[in-house]
Amino acid sequence: MTETQVRDSAVSHRKITLLIALVLFAQESTWNFYDNQVPVLLREHVTSAAVVGLLMGMDNLLGIFVQPWIGNRSDNTRTRWGRRVPYLAVGMPVAALFFLLLPWTTSLATLVVVMVLYALVANTIRPLAESMVPDFIAPQRRSRANAVVKIATSLTIIVASLISLFVVDEHPRGAFVIPAVTLLLVTGVLIVKVRDNRSAAYQAALIEDTTASNGETDVPFRQIVADLVTDRDRRRLLLLLTVLLFGGAWFASRSLITPYGMEVLGLTRGEAGGLTLPSGVAYLLAAYPAALCAERFGRLRTIGAGMALFAVAMAAGLIVRTPTGTVVVFCLAAVGAAAFTINAAVALWNMAPSSRVLGTYTGLYAVTWYLGGFGGPALIGAVVDLTGWTWMLLDIAVLAALAVLVIVYLGRLQRRRTTSLLS
Repeated sequence: MTETQVRDSAVSHRKITLLIALVLFAQESTWNFYDNQVPVLLREHVTSAAVVGLLMGMDNLLGIFVQPWIGNRSDNTRTRWGRRVPYLAVGMPVAALFFLLLPWTTSLATLVVVMVLYALVANTIRPLAESMVPDFIAPQRRSRANAVVKIATSLTIIVASLISLFVVDEHPRGAFVIPAVTLLLVTGVLIVKVRDNRSAAYQAALIEDTTASNGETDVPFRQIVADLVTDRDRRRLLLLLTVLLFGGAWFASRSLITPYGMEVLGLTRGEAGGLTLPSGVAYLLAAYPAALCAERFGRLRTIGAGMALFAVAMAAGLIVRTPTGTVVVFCLAAVGAAAFTINAAVALWNMAPSSRVLGTYTGLYAVTWYLGGFGGPALIGAVVDLTGWTWMLLDIAVLAALAVLVIVYLGRLQRRRTTSLLS
């Protein structure tokens, strides 16, 4: 490529990355506001915190089934608009409509119905936007693009909090309009600006369709899973196991910190809940450097180093049992977590055997992450029941250390594979 072509390609990558980040920003704005305010709507009908928690966790349960399915369905779609945009162009306005209906429901039954409908549609569009990163961006630059996307989605937590702070009390129903309108406006931008039939991965998939040995253009989901499980190359399975283990450690550190702060540090409920706020800023600051480190030192090394930092920080929390020390510990852990979350999905995309299955792999990553988020807090909670809250951070460190061991073994397999291909 000439210098001009290289420069034009970089500009194109930046433009599509910002557009994808904008789409996910709009989607996550509704998700985060949903998490902030729908529990309050539920409390108008039920008093049980367990029931509220169960209903609020329903969206993650639906995601386990919906996201791999829609990822695979979009992989097998061929239109003049591409394979992701047609679903997004329809799904995003529908999600906005159901989101707007949430505060207008008048009974528990209607609220739950609208919650289910919103969660179904929102889980459908989420992996499609994420899958456009590997569709458009070359493998060597995907970490940078994913970092920009993660920063955009993390900012929605702040946006949802600001809407709650400044709008909800005066306009409890009108506040839902802001994220919904944002989603609708971004849908218009997406339709005008993006055609993923022009992406490199889509064009590669078309070529693979014409050369498929069995003449079939569709790749069934069961075939992808069977290939993943039976292939002698275990790298993809090991990476998913890493996602499961570290996802468990990460979610346990976030979901159990409030009772830990109250039981071990002697804080009030509000003070304990605020322990992780500075770590959110640390994560944002570390996201893009984590992508650059992956490009310089390798993704698996960066992922392993990040998880090791997370584990060491958690273990150090056992020694530094003060509010300030715990805040520092969680900031260091967030930096390590950024190295993982920015690069793990990219590593899985780059291991995918074909451009025709990138959406399915996005769904598989999401499912594994959600399963870790479900099982990790439960596992650590059970250990806490046996050993006490004092040891909780060390328990989390052990779970993260197991993920480090898996990624070290995966790195050895990767080096062996590289050596065999070069010999």
